[in-house]
Amino acid sequence: MAETRQEKDSLGVVEVPAGAMYGAQTVRAVENFPISGMRASKFLIRAIGMVKQAAAEVNGELGAVSEESARAIAAAAGEVVAGRWDAEFVVDVFQAGAGVSFHMNANEVIANRPNEIIGGAKGADGAGALGRYEWVHPNDHVNFGQSTNDVFPTAMRVGTLLALRDLYPVLEGLAGSFAAKGREFGGILKAGRTHMQDAVPVRLGQEFAAYSVAIAKAKESIARAAESLRELGLGGSAVGTGINTAAGYRERAIARLSAIAGEKLVPAADMRWAMQSCAPMAEVSGALRGLALEVIRVSNDLRLLASGPNTGLNEIALPALQPGSSIMPGKINPVLAELAAMVCFQVVGNDVAVAMAVQAGQLELNVMMPAMAYGVLQSIQILTNMLLELDHRCVRGITANEARCAFYAQSTVALATALNPYIGYAKAAEVVKESVATGRSVIEIAREKKLLSEAQIAEILDARKMTGD
Repeated sequence: MAETRQEKDSLGVVEVPAGAMYGAQTVRAVENFPISGMRASKFLIRAIGMVKQAAAEVNGELGAVSEESARAIAAAAGEVVAGRWDAEFVVDVFQAGAGVSFHMNANEVIANRPNEIIGGAKGADGAGALGRYEWVHPNDHVNFGQSTNDVFPTAMRVGTLLALRDLYPVLEGLAGSFAAKGREFGGILKAGRTHMQDAVPVRLGQEFAAYSVAIAKAKESIARAAESLRELGLGGSAVGTGINTAAGYRERAIARLSAIAGEKLVPAADMRWAMQSCAPMAEVSGALRGLALEVIRVSNDLRLLASGPNTGLNEIALPALQPGSSIMPGKINPVLAELAAMVCFQVVGNDVAVAMAVQAGQLELNVMMPAMAYGVLQSIQILTNMLLELDHRCVRGITANEARCAFYAQSTVALATALNPYIGYAKAAEVVKESVATGRSVIEIAREKKLLSEAQIAEILDARKMTGD
């Protein structure tokens, strides 16, 4: 068998790998854009397969495409949705504007699969039918009534909704693990710290419970932002006017896509807006950035609380996952907390790129969509993977150093705040100065100077009374 086959597009003849399911325009894109070596997210591939399946089924019902062709296209698109042809999506994530190359990659794969099947059924070598487009053509049939300008933004939105399905349960699990640690550490009194200085005591469990709330609220923000993705411009065709679409196609195609994707999807109130504006992607990216900022903060806290063991805070211990130094024996580093911060830095960077792409639209189209799709989908993927490991390999195995926490709780000079109702602010400030100067605790000094009775000291050091519910 020949190593290549010849295909002809509007620019001329192209040599295509003989067994490739893609065609001439995909090969041109591979040659033109050898940029990153990165390929489209599986979620974007699934989503464009869903769009093509919905379009084919509806176009067949409306008589815009023959029933035989529509059934074959829908079946091939279903195989794309199932992940069968992932290896055939070979266009770099950084490509020509609007995602035309990725879209044609999909059209060619989905067209060649029916040709392979029909060619075999008609007694020809199925592989020999590849690239001939004798029965199904990528533009005339697979892409009937469609344009990159309405298909790619639709696939980008739907792909993001699909990817978020994996992130949500991971966030719920992480929030649950922090909440469980909050309950486990609920009775452990420790020093609070503000401005990185001694503050009044707090319970270790309260800190961890607050981390749980932060993750849960970030998830809620992402879910709210994702609602904006459900309004689609599919059916707008080239410039949002619906040119070359069959009557009734738009509403029926989106309804069919909604059923295939298992997501609530609705036609945009204004198709021109849906094509011009990619604000929903900025909204979701911003919410992911918000999650990243919270995770950076929490991971920094975990590293600080676990610092030591002898020269840091050492209030908690993170699970030991691997040796921490090539030269210092016995050193153990907070590797998952470090990883969490680095991943989140990338998410923040992705958000900047998405923001720049979203604002860069002109007139009837924003051609920077491939950058948006890559940035948002990569952020979701790396957050999902990282947070799962942070939860299972780190948070669930955290232990508390209760003795160290108790020592700090009784050593913080901010205990003097609890003296205010008994001896007043000025006298309490004098106690603090003496504590700092001598290294003795506020309680020791108050006891020595008989500023408090033992009953009052016991009440002040009651963890529940001091730290609320």
